[in-house]
Amino acid sequence: MANEEDDPIIQEIDVYLAKSLSEKLYLFQYPIRPASMTYDDMTHLSAKIKPKQQKVELEMAIDTWSPNYCRSKGEQIALNVDGMCTDDTNTYSSKLMDKQSFCSSQTTGNVSRYAAAIYRKGEIHLTPLHGILQMRPSFSYLDKADAKYREREAANDPGDSSQDEAEEDVKQITVRFSRPESEQARQRRVQSYEFLQKRQSEEPWVHLHYYGLRDSRSEHERQYLFSQGHGMAGNTELIKSPSEYLMMLVPPSMEEEKDKPVAPSNVLSMAQLRTLPLTDQIKILMKNVKVIAFANLMSLLGSGTDPTAALRCIQQVALLVQGNWVVKSDVLYPKDTSSPHSGVPAEVLCRGRDFVMWKFTQDRWVVRKEVATVTKLGPEDVKDFLEHMAFLRINRGWEFKLRYDEDFVRKHPDVVQRQQMLWMGIQAKLEKVYNLAKEYMAPKKQAAQAAAPLLVTGEQRVNLAKAKVKQSYGQLEQDFQKWKVEARMNESTSPADLLGVRIKEEPFPPQTTALPDEQKVFALWEAGDTYDQHRQILLEIFSKNYRVRRNVIQNRLACEYGEDLDKQKVDKILKDCCVSQGGMWYLKGTVQQPTS
Repeated sequence: MANEEDDPIIQEIDVYLAKSLSEKLYLFQYPIRPASMTYDDMTHLSAKIKPKQQKVELEMAIDTWSPNYCRSKGEQIALNVDGMCTDDTNTYSSKLMDKQSFCSSQTTGNVSRYAAAIYRKGEIHLTPLHGILQMRPSFSYLDKADAKYREREAANDPGDSSQDEAEEDVKQITVRFSRPESEQARQRRVQSYEFLQKRQSEEPWVHLHYYGLRDSRSEHERQYLFSQGHGMAGNTELIKSPSEYLMMLVPPSMEEEKDKPVAPSNVLSMAQLRTLPLTDQIKILMKNVKVIAFANLMSLLGSGTDPTAALRCIQQVALLVQGNWVVKSDVLYPKDTSSPHSGVPAEVLCRGRDFVMWKFTQDRWVVRKEVATVTKLGPEDVKDFLEHMAFLRINRGWEFKLRYDEDFVRKHPDVVQRQQMLWMGIQAKLEKVYNLAKEYMAPKKQAAQAAAPLLVTGEQRVNLAKAKVKQSYGQLEQDFQKWKVEARMNESTSPADLLGVRIKEEPFPPQTTALPDEQKVFALWEAGDTYDQHRQILLEIFSKNYRVRRNVIQNRLACEYGEDLDKQKVDKILKDCCVSQGGMWYLKGTVQQPTS
């Protein structure tokens, strides 16, 4: 319910169904080509299609004057394909490999759930797709080169062809009569590769003319992506009951039901799940939930499950993060698999996800930009990692899904210690793989405590702060108690907030007449409000210099938040924490305010 309240409806948009191109619209995908390197500006030499089979071939020119093009290799390939002769059947008439071909393959047989959407003037127009095709380079020219090579070999080495011909003349001929074909035999023949190849070759090619993205004809065709009539007459089929409309949006798919495995790993029927061994039950649950508290896991396993056995099994497939269990990366990304988004191998994905998990052992918040910078992985892969174990909070970053499970940590110190050792090894590997500076990673001593209660309670934080102050400045205990009373009296800070704050010492320029205890100022580091991250960056700036210009603060926050930087928040934290004198900003309490 809390999530629903945080996600109000801010706009309603009308959706229209356009049908002008519904039987002609294809989505072309280029899976081996980065999205930033399109073929839009390349010269398209030819295009053809077999409509029934939805098979497309494109021919594009290669820039032979590019500094990345090897002309000697291009000439050698053309020579191997066409030989020395020159005629109209040559693949490369310029005696240089100056073009490449692309051939399509279907990604799915059922595209009824996919559509192309276009937005204009507060309206979304949807056109159903007729097909989704993946275009990959075709190497048919290599087959032609191989045929040329065999012809040359046969011409140079005739062998005993006369003897072979003589033997063929006296070869016995056996006549056979075919039986009537059974239904099963016919089905096997229809599904055979040879039959499919024959059917593909029989359908004639339809040659097309390619128009570029910015061509006027292309612009004209794009207008058909908009619904031609917004009246009820053009959309009568959408006047359905809610159940009928839902059935139209998500029709039952016999193909998907047929392909779905019977194993409960997909269905997750609790009755079927509990018939499996305990290790398999926990593995299947963790693959689906990704993050879970141990108490919740035990409730899913059912009564009678031995907690000790469950603890042994969970450690095989999950790691301890903030007292909760997060599924291991190699369980989600098994060996020899790859990312569905970028094609990155599983080993690289596991390292990137382990980095995200490790970050959550150090802090409750993780910034997506930082993860992408360190791991060098695509945005979709990074988003998957974070969605496995965190929730996105606007203008703050990604917050770990579950609260810190202090109860589990207190009851199972042996498990916590074992997990600490595992995280030490993972941290060492991450340091080496990502070549991270030592100051970026937590010290080894802290890393050993990664699975322990790093995110302590408010009471523990206050006690730790007290101990630190006593050790450094014995006389500051009285001031600290006074500060607690003042904070409790502050209307903007409730007693619960007071327990959650952390004290941070911030230096300011020492005065010659000041005592050592007076050369420190206490600043509120964490109050649990939306200004915490901005305030902490501000205090980090002042920890290096006692006076700062506003543009320095503005630039630092802009680097962290980019376009999401809220100017009102900047003004608010400056007003709360700082004072301005002579064009410079100082922390409150570090300079004397002029008296009027």
